[in-house]
Amino acid sequence: MEQLNRSELRKKIMTILYQINIYDKNKIEYSVDNVIKEVCEIENEFVKDIVYGVITYKKDIDDLANQYLNEWTIDRLGNTDQSILRMGIYELIYTDTPEIVSINEAVELAKLYSDDDVRKMINGVMDKVYHSKKD
Repeated sequence: MEQLNRSELRKKIMTILYQINIYDKNKIEYSVDNVIKEVCEIENEFVKDIVYGVITYKKDIDDLANQYLNEWTIDRLGNTDQSILRMGIYELIYTDTPEIVSINEAVELAKLYSDDDVRKMINGVMDKVYHSKKD
């Protein structure tokens, strides 16, 4: 089994968070571990840490995102966009991933999966969160 690099793992995390978001919105019961297993064939600590981290701090992450989404809220974004932004903010605030990597990875995913306006929004929020963290 080939080892996936972190960028590829983040795509999997985005998919897992997307799935969990759908289940939550539709009030469908699920096991986080099962959702992870469906998407990731192999156990991966990086994936687990980020998925569980985002779930644990979702309210704080959303509050932070909403603070910087000018006259917009994270729940108005598409499920994919929400997943990218939550993962990006989580990595930026709660992990030792270098800040520039967290921002770039979120923006790269947004380039692949979000439209241009949303990509700019995600980039802007990540940038503002990064600068607020510095202050």
